[in-house]
Amino acid sequence: MLRPVSLAIGLVFALGLAGTHSKSETTQPVVAGRNRIRVMTYNIHVGVGMDKKLDLPRIANVIKQQRADLVGLQEVDRGVERTGRIDEIAELAKLTRMDYAFAFNLKYQGGQYGVAILSRYPITATDHRLYKNTREAERRGFIRAEVNVGGRVVNFTTTHLDYQYEDGRVFEAEQLLVALKDVKGPLILVGDFNDVPAGGAYKLMSEQFDDAWAANRAGDQGFSYPADKPAKRIDYILFRRDDHIRTKKAWIVSTLASDHVPVVADLEIEKN
Repeated sequence: MLRPVSLAIGLVFALGLAGTHSKSETTQPVVAGRNRIRVMTYNIHVGVGMDKKLDLPRIANVIKQQRADLVGLQEVDRGVERTGRIDEIAELAKLTRMDYAFAFNLKYQGGQYGVAILSRYPITATDHRLYKNTREAERRGFIRAEVNVGGRVVNFTTTHLDYQYEDGRVFEAEQLLVALKDVKGPLILVGDFNDVPAGGAYKLMSEQFDDAWAANRAGDQGFSYPADKPAKRIDYILFRRDDHIRTKKAWIVSTLASDHVPVVADLEIEKN
């Protein structure tokens, strides 16, 4: 169920489902007849880099250097023992001066672990769903945020799919499509799909969504994992095909701040 942010703020302490930090400032221009948005997807590996060190300021610097407007994060800890009980998304929001929303998919080591969104635009509502999956031990899900871009509602969603089994990823992708099918307004979907372009989950999503990287960088493989020697493309920026969105530019950021590298794209959304 869609949850107004005013309510979500109250739930931070009671349920830990979502949170916000409102110091938003847009960086991309609003061009006559269209909006331009810089989008990033980044699996932050709970803030631990390839050097095995936990360093959230390093993650925040990657985001700030790219001047991203909307960031989908995966593998985020909140109050978990292994990462010093830090509320990672609140800390990243503070460091980047962005609004945020968090959704935990499982309880772990006394805290919560899940996916999150950072936004330079005001987040007006959120929707968090858990996937049904009977095979993989790790529970997964997605969070969708409605953001106000130049007076227009844009839907931004991030997810993290099954790591172990392709049929699990396909099952989760099916649930994701059902959950998003009635969403009104432009819809952007990012995340770590744990699936290569030849995989079943990617192919299923491609029936309704375009791939920002493929649309702009057909001659480049766009590998995003592992960060030290990228060999797979499993992190994606997608947008619903019927929403009049197009890719202006897409790129990979070379960094060892996580075990994934972030994928970034400048998108242009036509105004109605």
